[in-house]
Amino acid sequence: MSFWYNVDTGQVETDENRSRGEQVLGPYPTEAAARAALDSAHKKTEQWDAEDREWNERGSSSGDHDA
Repeated sequence: MSFWYNVDTGQVETDENRSRGEQVLGPYPTEAAARAALDSAHKKTEQWDAEDREWNERGSSSGDHDA
């Protein structure tokens, strides 16, 4: 069984009662993981943003620009 987090209602749903559409995040292996969905998504977004900043900084330091 998979668990889903409904961002509209703030409720955890299962495969049997899962809402359709973009308002659900998942699937998650446990109810606890689904409850932590927003926190997990926030942490992943922060990580990806940091990786993007590092990528952009490496690209802009190639030495091919005028000072």
